[in-house]
Amino acid sequence: MEHSTPLITTIVGGLALAYLLGMIAQRLKISPLVGYLAAGVLAGPFTPGFVADAALAPELAEIGVILLMFGVGLHFSLKDLLAVKAIAIPGAVAQIAVATLLGFGLSMLFGWSTFSGIVFGLCLSTASTVVLLRALEERQLIESQRGQIAIGWLIVEDLAMVLALVLLPAAAAIMNSEQASFSELLIGLAWTIGKVIAFIFIMIVIGRRVIPWILSRTASTGSRELFTLAVLVLALGIAYAAVAVFDASFALGAFFAGMVLNESELSHRAAQDTLPLRDAFAVLFFVSVGMLFDPTVLLDHPLGVIAVLAIIIIGKSAAALVLVRMFGHSRRTALTISVSLAQIGEFAFILAGLGMALGVMDKDAQNLVLAGAIFSIMLNPVLFSLLDKYLERTETIEEQLLEETLEEETQIPVDICGHAIIVGYGRVGAMLADKLRRRNIPLVVVEDTRAKFEELAENGFSAILGNGANKDTINLARIECAKTLLLTIPNGYEAGEIVANAKALNPSITVIVRAHYDDEVSFIKERGADHIIIGEHEIAKSMATFMCQDIPEAGSTNSDSSTKEDEGRNLDEYLKPSH
Repeated sequence: MEHSTPLITTIVGGLALAYLLGMIAQRLKISPLVGYLAAGVLAGPFTPGFVADAALAPELAEIGVILLMFGVGLHFSLKDLLAVKAIAIPGAVAQIAVATLLGFGLSMLFGWSTFSGIVFGLCLSTASTVVLLRALEERQLIESQRGQIAIGWLIVEDLAMVLALVLLPAAAAIMNSEQASFSELLIGLAWTIGKVIAFIFIMIVIGRRVIPWILSRTASTGSRELFTLAVLVLALGIAYAAVAVFDASFALGAFFAGMVLNESELSHRAAQDTLPLRDAFAVLFFVSVGMLFDPTVLLDHPLGVIAVLAIIIIGKSAAALVLVRMFGHSRRTALTISVSLAQIGEFAFILAGLGMALGVMDKDAQNLVLAGAIFSIMLNPVLFSLLDKYLERTETIEEQLLEETLEEETQIPVDICGHAIIVGYGRVGAMLADKLRRRNIPLVVVEDTRAKFEELAENGFSAILGNGANKDTINLARIECAKTLLLTIPNGYEAGEIVANAKALNPSITVIVRAHYDDEVSFIKERGADHIIIGEHEIAKSMATFMCQDIPEAGSTNSDSSTKEDEGRNLDEYLKPSH
């Protein structure tokens, strides 16, 4: 019996190809993103062999964008967004204008119409959400000021593209001399802006009360499945409502859903539960981009592809660099933001597709946009690597000290030795830090979220902002002379990598690790952990201890006592983690 399974075929085929080519890319010491994009080209309709469903792939990729922006919102408060509005709004608008003008100028060389050139330029003006956030996450910059500026910039670009998508059909009707007028265009613009403002107002005023309440009620049931389901329903549902009701974008809706949840104590758990799905669907985003690409454009328009890449990588970056410097930010901040924006993504495809449907762009223009997206996404990790090497080679000590981000101002090695290091300041980490401080044990806490980092500073703890898996971060905590390392983070496999790094830097350090599952124990143990604690085992031991205390001792003989002691030892041995 034959089955029609385009959804399953697309997911399985896309992920399998992405995995194989991603592994090859990793072995060749290049970004796995290149492998994911190559997988999309192989799965696309323009190459022989397996062909995935070209209509389903972009929708699956959009889920990745939603979950990614939801995760970013969980680490991005309204205060952070308002703090960067002075540069994000004028900077993004000016950069869009520059990129659009450059694209328009190139279209004139091709002999396209004025309106077609404007749409083409807009396609080259906005960065990819997925690529930008991936780059910032890999470098632990989401929480830094330059990361917040880049994200704020991205949000403004998203809003501008939402307006462009709404106004494009009306503008095309005017250009084609149909029944439309400039006043109708203005009315449409005002209506769209009003709906977006209404959405943001509802999320900030109502959502910040309702969303945490829903998750709190769900968490109280004790069901992990229901909690994860609630997070997905909120993220996907609000993103869909933002598009269907308010004419916003999926990315914008998901971002605000995460942002209003940021103030809840459940935000960390929500981020952790959505992480595996977010990564899987983000991979499908790159596969879907590759599927749209027709390799023949490289033979038909090689100079056009080079010119488009120059606008995206050089023109946009130079505009962003100048604008950020004009606002008084450091060279490092300006370069980081300019490199972050040196690519195009999802909105470029949507705008180009709409332009094709309205008859204001031809197939050659769309192919050039797609080629520019593919190659700029491939080159973006290379640009970041070059930036890191350039800054390492050229920055002076004075320039490093003048960096204005909180991350960089406070990232000075702690002046302490013989201390304990706690990685992770969640519920377990916070209780542990409090107990150690009461015993006057010298302590440093490593935390990767700004809100928790600020809380540590307010509570008087020595703290380092960054990911504990990063060697530079753990070095700032003086791992080489620390006595004990306590890992309270929930991800056992990430903890294993931190253990390996710590033991390489300080073989004599005592490492105590929290784990959730038995399969994590051997992984962590192999990397050198001294003690591994599984919460469920400790709960069982404590409950058994209380139960044995309630057994009356009256009438017991020495032999009975000996037997009970043996039983106690056996019970303790049975419940002890197997490492």
